Amino acid sequence: MGGASSHDIQDGILEPDDPDFEEKFQQLEQRSALFRVNHRSWWAEELPSEAEYLEARANLERVHWNVDYIISHCCPSSIQDVFSGGMFKKDALTEFFDEVRQKCTFRYWFFGHYHSNMVIEKKYAMLYEQIIRLK
Repeated sequence: MGGASSHDIQDGILEPDDPDFEEKFQQLEQRSALFRVNHRSWWAEELPSEAEYLEARANLERVHWNVDYIISHCCPSSIQDVFSGGMFKKDALTEFFDEVRQKCTFRYWFFGHYHSNMVIEKKYAMLYEQIIRLK
């Protein structure tokens, strides 16, 4: 399941049709600010819709919450807290993934988003610069 909240937008989201866009963009770039540009590097739809959560639950129900692998862009809030010490905020998606974590039986959960490689609690593999083959 895709989607994740952007963690690098502390300095805001620029609107490309803002008359002062170029000036604001240059100022933010010069100070190495953490920002995005709407519809270019950031979209409001970065998190799944309610319909997508319902579909995910229905698909998991259909297999009795029992799968071999879970592949997602981000991870459950509880796992995120383990490796980040609370640095990343919880959101609707990471909380949904906590629900999946509690209800679902699985061998491994693979995710990216955090730009590092590590294994957490033996079942959660954060992948960034690795390619693995699943059997």
